[in-house]
Amino acid sequence: MNTLNYQNIFAEELLDITDYLSCSVPIIVGKVVRVVGLTIEVIGLSVEIGAQCQIHVKNGKDKYIDAEVVGFNESKTYLMSLQTIDGIKPGSLVRILKNDSDCQVGEELIGRVIDGQGNPIDNKGPINFDHTVALDGQAINPLERGKVKDILDTGVKAINSALTFGEGQRVGLIAGSGVGKSVLLGMLARNTNADVVIIGLIGERGREVQEFIQNTLGEDGLKKSIVVAAPIDVSSVMRIKAAKYSHAIAEYFAGRGKKVLLLFDSLTRVAHAQREIGLATGEPPTTKGYTPSVFGLIPKLIERAGMGKNNHGSISAFYTVLAESDDKNDPIVDLSRATLDGQIMLSRSLADSAHYPAIDLEGSISRLASTLLNAKQFTYSQKLRKYWTLYKQKEDLIQVGAYAAGSDKEIDMAIKIKSEIDKFLVQDSHEKVLFNDSMENLINIMDSNV
Repeated sequence: MNTLNYQNIFAEELLDITDYLSCSVPIIVGKVVRVVGLTIEVIGLSVEIGAQCQIHVKNGKDKYIDAEVVGFNESKTYLMSLQTIDGIKPGSLVRILKNDSDCQVGEELIGRVIDGQGNPIDNKGPINFDHTVALDGQAINPLERGKVKDILDTGVKAINSALTFGEGQRVGLIAGSGVGKSVLLGMLARNTNADVVIIGLIGERGREVQEFIQNTLGEDGLKKSIVVAAPIDVSSVMRIKAAKYSHAIAEYFAGRGKKVLLLFDSLTRVAHAQREIGLATGEPPTTKGYTPSVFGLIPKLIERAGMGKNNHGSISAFYTVLAESDDKNDPIVDLSRATLDGQIMLSRSLADSAHYPAIDLEGSISRLASTLLNAKQFTYSQKLRKYWTLYKQKEDLIQVGAYAAGSDKEIDMAIKIKSEIDKFLVQDSHEKVLFNDSMENLINIMDSNV
């Protein structure tokens, strides 16, 4: 289909849509025939999924609503609005802005807070972008990816010592609500040795976005960070765009040889947004109502992080995953565990006892720790995890006095050093402990007791 210069298509003197469709010169313009829930059905368009459109509405004055193509069925094209559907009526005109889905990136993004379309929302003025890149990125041949071989210092003792994290690794922070995920993300943003920090806040409450930026991240943390925010009250399409945009920005800086840290909160909210889109376009629901496209999107996002091509740049990533009702067998939790390079479990009971960060070593694992640590470090790291887990498994018996001392030497040792381990793992949110100091403290504890 040929396109006509449609600068005047949305002028006030618009002819009836039938006049346009009967023009001798075909143009790409359609009209709304139906709105069902979140889905806008349009006829007269022949475009690919992901294309960006505008819908003309008239509420006293001309107004344009941005929308994205999310599906089609024969002659009907399905759109979902990026803002609101207020004002759309049968016959509303629709035009195509662009056939592809791309985004703008650049160095001036550092220190800024933007929405899912790259618009600044921090009242610091416009951003001058350097490049335009594909929103969905380009897959790297897995045989050309660099190897995760260098330790990335997170500044968090529990992670450095027991769940050692490598440059280019992807790890999930799995927990229910209100157990300190945001505080831990703030610690990682401020303390981790990275050139650029990309923070994706997807589906959070608007109040929490502001609190995270102003209080948890702070002015110093924001200086080397880029925050992409799409709160829960924006459309599901905008939340998905923000999720992809976060990864596209990370890929841009990694492609320039930077050491990038991606903090993404949360994969679960992305799954919810994709479920909304899938159900609205007729996908069949599966477990907990999640549609098949959800289980395709999450791994694609995760696989965009990692070591760059031929070790040129890296994206190290922490993804938060909400265990709804503290259900650690939630389908999104299971999918994330199967795709990521490890998981860090956050415990509500630890948070309730003021043990922060509330990292539960039982069930937490870094799948690359054995390749990152030397033999001595790995041995002591395993001892820490072993004694922590032994105590947790027998905690009820120990607390009620049902365990008889001397029954098991390993459990006796776990009881003996429990208080020292707890003291070692607890860390103030504004405290930074380097990797070497973390391992030295751990080795001293074990050598003096074991």
